[in-house]
Amino acid sequence: MALTPRPSFKTLFTDEAKSRRNRPAAGMFLSSGDAGIAEIVAGAGMDYLLIDAEHSPLSLESVQDQLRAIAGYDPIPMVRIPENNTTLIKQYLDLGAQSLLVPMIFTPDDARKAAAAVAYPPEGVRGIGSALARSGAWGRYPNYLTTARETITLTIQIETAEALEHLDEILAVDGIDGIFIGPSDLSASMGYLGQQTHPEVVKAAKTVIAKAKDAGLFAGVNAFNPEQAQDYVDAGADFVNVGADVALLARAAEELAAKWTSSETETTSY
Repeated sequence: MALTPRPSFKTLFTDEAKSRRNRPAAGMFLSSGDAGIAEIVAGAGMDYLLIDAEHSPLSLESVQDQLRAIAGYDPIPMVRIPENNTTLIKQYLDLGAQSLLVPMIFTPDDARKAAAAVAYPPEGVRGIGSALARSGAWGRYPNYLTTARETITLTIQIETAEALEHLDEILAVDGIDGIFIGPSDLSASMGYLGQQTHPEVVKAAKTVIAKAKDAGLFAGVNAFNPEQAQDYVDAGADFVNVGADVALLARAAEELAAKWTSSETETTSY
């Protein structure tokens, strides 16, 4: 039985999709590693969900479970992998991740390595095993080997001062679909640890957005602060990562605890 691959992240940025949405794409991190939470969030109405395998305790199996939980809903899943590693990229692609975010891209060579890892030969070096994997629906996607790259989105993360120095060269690498800016690491590498909204950090992030768009790539940024997120939108960001499942749970739990454990709400009656 022939099946059709689901849309990948880059389909959010076609002219038709942008016209229909009439706003930047909005999404959030999934960091808990729990497929149930992934499914709950998937029904909330975000455009995409970013499964974070870089900073969260996720295995290949738990990432695949979350992809399956999200598959019945509209948001497009993207996976931030732990590192720019050809073998890891092969494994994440084979388990069915069509949209990858590769962190810590410092140089054009790093970008070329990531681009090669998501493409089959002769354009790249991806190992062939899709007939036995979720990526090719176990042989149910017709012509998967020759069309796989069309169904994959590769986004790379610009998050260091070194990457800024090589930005123009990085953006010129063939095979890169989009850019994601990480202000936390960027601020640290620029000497402003913990100051994601420092004027120099924000200026650098906006420069990346502008140059990426000039290079024909989509560009997004992580910004949990609503005012800062809007500032990046005004600067031309195509997508904004505006929250995380664990952060929402932590803040909501604190708010609930503060409301019901303060002296004003103490009671001797149940």
